[in-house]
Amino acid sequence: MADNTFRQSMGAQPDGRGESLADLIKDLRDEAMLLVRQEVALAKTEISEKMARILRNTAYAIAGALVAFVGLIFILQAVTVAIGIGLHEAGLTEKQSLWASPLILGAIVAIVGAILISKGIAAVKNESLVPEKTVESLKNDKEWIQNKTR
Repeated sequence: MADNTFRQSMGAQPDGRGESLADLIKDLRDEAMLLVRQEVALAKTEISEKMARILRNTAYAIAGALVAFVGLIFILQAVTVAIGIGLHEAGLTEKQSLWASPLILGAIVAIVGAILISKGIAAVKNESLVPEKTVESLKNDKEWIQNKTR
C-alpha cells in the first residue's frame, strides 16, 4: 500500500503499468510527430507518382501528335488539290480554285482543331492532383488521435 502511494505521488498509474501522465503525453506527441512525418512522405510519394504518370502520358501524346501532324499535312495537301479540281470543274477559274480550295479546307480543319483543343483543356481541368490516399489517411489519423486523447 505504501508502495502504491509512493508511485501515485511520483505520477505513476495505480494500475501497475508504471506510466505517468507525462509519459503518456510524451508518447502521444512522439507518435503523432512520427505519423505526421509519415503522412508528409506519403503525400510526396503520391504526388511524385501522379506527376510522373502525367508527364509520361503527355510525352506520348506529344510524340503521337507530331507524327499524326506530318501525316495530316500530306492528307490535307491531297484534299486541297481534289477540292481545287472540283471547284475548277464546277466553273471557277484556275486562279479562283487555287485560293478557294485551301480556304475551304483550312476553315474545316480550324473548326475541328478548336473542338479538339477545348476537349483537351476540359480533360486536363478534370485531372486531380490531390493525393486522395493521403487525405484519407489523414482523416484516419485524426480519428486515431482523437481516440487516443479521450
